[in-house]
Amino acid sequence: MTRPCPGALRRRHAFTLIELLVVIAIIAILIGLLLPAVQKVREAAARAQCANNVKQLALAAHNYESALGTLPRNGSENKAHWGQSHNNPQGTGCCGNAAPRWSWLARLLPHIEQDPLARRGDIPQGNANTAVVAGPNALEAYRTNLKAFTCPSDTTTDRVPTDRANLGTAAVTSYKGVSGDNWGTDFYGVQNDTTFTTPYRNPTVGAAAALPRLQNGLEFGNGIFWRADIRGGAMTIISITDGSSNTYLIGEDIPQYLRWNEWAAPNGSVGTCAIPLNVGNVIGDPDTGFDTTTKTSRWQTRISFRSRHTGGANFGMADGTVRFVRSTIDLTTYRALATRSGGEVTSGD
Repeated sequence: MTRPCPGALRRRHAFTLIELLVVIAIIAILIGLLLPAVQKVREAAARAQCANNVKQLALAAHNYESALGTLPRNGSENKAHWGQSHNNPQGTGCCGNAAPRWSWLARLLPHIEQDPLARRGDIPQGNANTAVVAGPNALEAYRTNLKAFTCPSDTTTDRVPTDRANLGTAAVTSYKGVSGDNWGTDFYGVQNDTTFTTPYRNPTVGAAAALPRLQNGLEFGNGIFWRADIRGGAMTIISITDGSSNTYLIGEDIPQYLRWNEWAAPNGSVGTCAIPLNVGNVIGDPDTGFDTTTKTSRWQTRISFRSRHTGGANFGMADGTVRFVRSTIDLTTYRALATRSGGEVTSGD
């Protein structure tokens, strides 16, 4: 009987070059098929986490109201009424460092497990520019980046930019209070307002447009939060006569599109729904397109809401629920949901 030589038993066929190429091609196809699915799962998770962040802020606002009899306000408690804004009856009472001008988000810190940071900054009693090594240190608080104010889909870096509007260096926020839908004038007070140029002026015509107060949006909002809203006194949930389930409380924003973005500052923590959703990142800004570098100070078209989520953005309602608002929402409906007492009838998006 003839036996095979030992070497023959160990002989194996190697892959040919064509076979290797076929295997590589199959792997590449599988990766190509799986990658979009993985990205969708990641985005879904980020969107869900972002919605949870919004919900927690909305619930914190409710807790604040239960404890203090008002939703958190923006501005200095030392200048809490019209005619008391540093001897300027017309205002503005929102901005500047050498005063205790804190945002509604800053006032929420004790209600989102950030009481030590609030005490560190002496919020809301201390001046915003205080920097004492032994404490209080408002600047340190002002420049602290917080996960509670950061959407996982918000790719803005750094989270503590050195080109903010008020203090030069500030931690940014993915979430802002909704100031309403009126937009087009500034310096509301005892004198006539000063108009500013914007393609989103609202109201645009009619008797309402003739009243500067109804067109302001900066010093007087018809939503829930606006800069220096503390001068208007307390605001409760029951005072939202359009219904808490039909009124936006909080919306998303992307800091890299606007210089006026700071969670601690009244002037950087609110936005208007007069400007359509996602202007600048999905819809081209009529003045500055999609610019994120040289023209981020064009606030007239960008103090608004936008997100990185596909198709829309998360909004917290005044009843504490969260709604995903589509980018395609009708502008009239979008604006109506931003007002607290407009009397509009809408079913939402």
